[in-house]
Amino acid sequence: MGSAAWRLGVEDSDDPTFYPAFDDMGESALQRLMTELLRPLIARFLAERGIQAFVGADQFIYWIKGNPKAVVAPDVYVMPGLPPDVAPRCWKVWQTGVAPSFALEIMSEEDESKDASESPLRHDELGTRELIVFDPYVDVRSGRTRFRVHRRDEHGKLVLVEATNADRVRSEVLGCMLRAVGGGDAMRLRLAVDAEGEALFPTEAEEAARKAQDAEHKAQAAREAEIAARETLEAERVARRNLELELARMRAEIERLRR
Repeated sequence: MGSAAWRLGVEDSDDPTFYPAFDDMGESALQRLMTELLRPLIARFLAERGIQAFVGADQFIYWIKGNPKAVVAPDVYVMPGLPPDVAPRCWKVWQTGVAPSFALEIMSEEDESKDASESPLRHDELGTRELIVFDPYVDVRSGRTRFRVHRRDEHGKLVLVEATNADRVRSEVLGCMLRAVGGGDAMRLRLAVDAEGEALFPTEAEEAARKAQDAEHKAQAAREAEIAARETLEAERVARRNLELELARMRAEIERLRR
């Protein structure tokens, strides 16, 4: 990571340029709900695999010192090698030496050209390794494409490698599938961890519910085992008592015959 990470948030004394940390563009509620679910999923997924990275959402990333127009604000992005707990106002690539390894842009219903055409060009200049553009409005208007996947070619150029209306695509950078689930306003993006894209990586709530269910199953199994053990002991006690009674009866019968 080098010493660049220690410079996060430090202003360059030789650069008077103002770099905004936000704008007034806003985003749709659907975009916000998608990013609020997906960002922590990616962060946990990488952390559980021992991969250090900062996973952010909707922050400005500048890549040319002195040019505040050279900027993108991906809906979700991954900064590889950086601490996951930093909180910069914005990112300046010349300070960190790090460009996103992964970026996701979610298209709006009205402005198709920004994310479909302009974003790949800007991410190419930025140095993003993999860009996925997702359109949640494929079912609303014809002629739209659900997923566009861009990766670096052998010449280092960010190029379109896949365009599909399927509900899932693979992210080589993340090492999993990105999958659209639900429909309409309930559509969300999830991570799928198997080769077919069927096994969803759980949210924290889902993982907590699974652990609680597992704990209840174990407790129930323990209760059933305890009941079974008690029943076994009782059955053995009754069997011993019956045997003792039978032996006593036989001894009594032998004694009677001797008389």
